[in-house]
Amino acid sequence: MSFKRFEAEDLTISAESITAPVWSTGAPTLSTFFTSSTQYNTNNEYYVDVYQTDPATATDSEVQFTLSYANKQGSGSLLYNPAVDGKSPSSTIYGQYRTLVLGTEDEDFKLDGTVLNDFYVISVERSRYKEKLLPGTFEITTDQGTYIDDSSERTTLEYCDAGRLFKIKEGTIANGVSVAAEVGYFLPDIGVFLLETDIVGTAAVRQSNTNDQNARKFFDDLVSIRLNSEETVSSQYAFVRVRNAEFNYSTNPSNITGSGDLRHDVMINTPQAYITTVGLYNDNNDLLGVAKLSRPLLKDFTKEALVRIKLDF
Repeated sequence: MSFKRFEAEDLTISAESITAPVWSTGAPTLSTFFTSSTQYNTNNEYYVDVYQTDPATATDSEVQFTLSYANKQGSGSLLYNPAVDGKSPSSTIYGQYRTLVLGTEDEDFKLDGTVLNDFYVISVERSRYKEKLLPGTFEITTDQGTYIDDSSERTTLEYCDAGRLFKIKEGTIANGVSVAAEVGYFLPDIGVFLLETDIVGTAAVRQSNTNDQNARKFFDDLVSIRLNSEETVSSQYAFVRVRNAEFNYSTNPSNITGSGDLRHDVMINTPQAYITTVGLYNDNNDLLGVAKLSRPLLKDFTKEALVRIKLDF
């Protein structure tokens, strides 16, 4: 076995962005939506799971996202037991996202300067994206119209406690924003969309102490959602430089006699070796990683080689 220390110029780090569709179908647009009747009957005061295929019959059915309804006053859902005025699942969801996005319990959500007292929530299943969602790929169509995020018209980024924040407006990816009025928030770093209730035709019901199933109304009016994820993959490259005078003798023990001489005279003046594996060691001589060449590489005094090793993390 032969060793050679890496120099500073032999190591470098690179990062690249990888995008992919979010949905299990492998397509960027999801236009078929299903819910589980069992889940709907038990958890719908808080959220509704949405699948790409019918979970009652399809074996490949997976949760794609959840739908929720949030109301500052707690309307549209049953009060907790024992009853506390204004405290219900809808108010809990409102408080959850107010803390998550605004970082406070005192401020209100606002769109175009108007306070947003209730909204729908789309929370993309965490397993559907690795790192974050990709701005500029979001397009949702309901029975009322089509809406996109405003990343294409921004010159500066806006941040909140949940990371980057974009506004949602009426328009299409192909043509851009058509109506400048804001209808929601897009939070790509946590996979969440907050949307005003007017984007669907079936009006949200805001009665006190009633389960109005508003998340279900949103589900019924959905037509399609287009979305991609984004992941930054960092790679470290190690360049193993094999010069003409190096690594020309085989380290196979069968090439050496019991007295320590080369077994074949031809290997004295015209040695040849085949490089098959590169091991990466630390200063304590511990093997940290192994790189296998796709095929043995012939090496002698007339040849030099450069082996590039890529480590993704």
